[in-house]
Amino acid sequence: MSQVLTAVSAAGPLAAGWGVHSLWMRRRLSTARRDPLSGLWTRAAFEQRAARALVRGPHAVIVMDLDGFKQLNDTFGHAAGDEAIRTTATSLTTALAGLRGNVTARLGGDEFAAIVPAPDPVALPWLLCALHDAVCEPFSFRGQTLTVGASIGACLTAELPAGSLSLALRRADEAMYTAKRSGGGWRLADGPALTHTTTLGRRTGRPGTTGKEAMA
Repeated sequence: MSQVLTAVSAAGPLAAGWGVHSLWMRRRLSTARRDPLSGLWTRAAFEQRAARALVRGPHAVIVMDLDGFKQLNDTFGHAAGDEAIRTTATSLTTALAGLRGNVTARLGGDEFAAIVPAPDPVALPWLLCALHDAVCEPFSFRGQTLTVGASIGACLTAELPAGSLSLALRRADEAMYTAKRSGGGWRLADGPALTHTTTLGRRTGRPGTTGKEAMA
């Protein structure tokens, strides 16, 4: 009996050590999946979580690209650009905070994405409008007030085959690019078809629903 107690006592610190190590590893993995500048999920982590979310029901997939970001970098320096990225991430997180189950990410550069539950598609235009307004709010940088614009595209997955994340992202991306070509704002993809031409590396958007049309 004493031998058993001795063995258990000896194993206790080892088990505790492995528990701490496992926790440390999980934190390291989670950190590796976060973009260090924005704190949002990276592209790979976003795609994993978004794919699982789509299985649970209808969602809206959102893609957003900042307007005027290069000019801001060129004029005020990369530190100002970094602050714009951080501010955008905060605005995105705050705007979607009330939607349980949302997943937000920085895909790279000045491009962001999100997936949110969308049981009521009628509310989506209002969400996109609020998100656009939040991102375009002025922010402070070293005593100066700066702004960036935003082009946003969204796609409702209820219109697509189940689990079609890549298709939803492509449709949201082409809607976003249509908004960008129109001077910014937001655009909701309309209909299931995709265009087959590209412009500057992006799919050229087909006519969708503009903000004013959807909210009229």
